[in-house]
Amino acid sequence: MNKILLVEDNVSIVKGLKYSLEQNGYEVVVALSFNECIHLLNETIDLVILDISLPDGNGYEICQKINTTSKIPTIFLSAKDEEDDIVRGLELGADDYITKPFGVKELLIRIDKVLKRQIKRNVIIINNTKLDLNKAQVFVNNKLINLSALEYKILLLLFTNLNQIITREKLLQMIWDIDGNFVEDNTLTVNIKRIREKLNNDIIKTVKGIGYMVEEDEK
Repeated sequence: MNKILLVEDNVSIVKGLKYSLEQNGYEVVVALSFNECIHLLNETIDLVILDISLPDGNGYEICQKINTTSKIPTIFLSAKDEEDDIVRGLELGADDYITKPFGVKELLIRIDKVLKRQIKRNVIIINNTKLDLNKAQVFVNNKLINLSALEYKILLLLFTNLNQIITREKLLQMIWDIDGNFVEDNTLTVNIKRIREKLNNDIIKTVKGIGYMVEEDEK
């Protein structure tokens, strides 16, 4: 069941929309203010429906925070219907923008489309290698590859930073931050070697003297 965070200070809208969403199979948590929303973002949320005007802040700030940290898909639901408002919301990374008044059926269709797009985003395919972020699994030619937790984290960092050189220092720092344990430079070298052997391809490129990268397929 997908969990939706509804950020809206109009209690009447909250009551009706929460009921409609729950009737259509969604779990709904509600934030009536900016601060409540920030607190609830620590939970596992699949989608945020976000008003712009809030009593203690605005939805633009929340959207910006989401897109620099958790990347949760976001739909603006606002009475602000000027083109500049809509453009600003989309430029901040929102997946959709719906103006009030709105139809519940239209909103449900938009929600479904955004969630389906998110599923596609969570599967990264490069050449014959597929990384499924939802299941934390890696496949080569549709065959499941057994990676250790550390090997998976290294590959995940490379796959989620396509076409960017990740320095050895940054990799070590990010892995250390994730586990809370120090990872030696030699350990990184050994794990990169093991990943390459298990994938049996040259998808991980070495940038001599700097680090590693995975390049996106050319279209």
